[in-house]
Amino acid sequence: MTRALLVIDMQQGFDDLAFWGATTNPDCEENVAALIAHWRRTGEPVVVVRHDSVSPGAPLHPSSPGNALVAAVAAAEADVLVTKQVNSAFYGEPDLHAWLGERGIQEVVVCGIQTNMCVETTARMAGNLGYDTTVVLDATRTFDLDEEVAGVGRVTRTAADLMAGTALVLQGGGFARVVRTADLV
Repeated sequence: MTRALLVIDMQQGFDDLAFWGATTNPDCEENVAALIAHWRRTGEPVVVVRHDSVSPGAPLHPSSPGNALVAAVAAAEADVLVTKQVNSAFYGEPDLHAWLGERGIQEVVVCGIQTNMCVETTARMAGNLGYDTTVVLDATRTFDLDEEVAGVGRVTRTAADLMAGTALVLQGGGFARVVRTADLV
């Protein structure tokens, strides 16, 4: 057993499009469920990560119903639940790096929400920590972004553009391989 599936922030609060904005990849949850089912069949560990926002009233705050995992992930028997308050699953409780190391796990496969935020940050850190890292792009999703950026001006990107950009940076930068669900199940 040297490979684990990291399921990042698959929480009901991300369905609040009034808060997050437009999204893409409606097949994300179905693809994550397929990955979990495959991992269960192979007997490999599944790590579920939940974001516990520190902002009261935020959809992912522990007091919000949105903090709950989506049905497909809630029904899965996770080998460990990691809770975090920042982007990287490696800065959560329990210590993910220690947990993986104790089990001799050297390869991680990452999926979940948001592609260009917590998924990307976790994948980058996994790569930096020496894990053989794969990101399953069609088992992720994100949201449109529109921000004023100092020295650049107004920057607007669609969720699809952000997903493609993340895939390019992760793979082109040597942090992770990018694959599809069908490549693994």
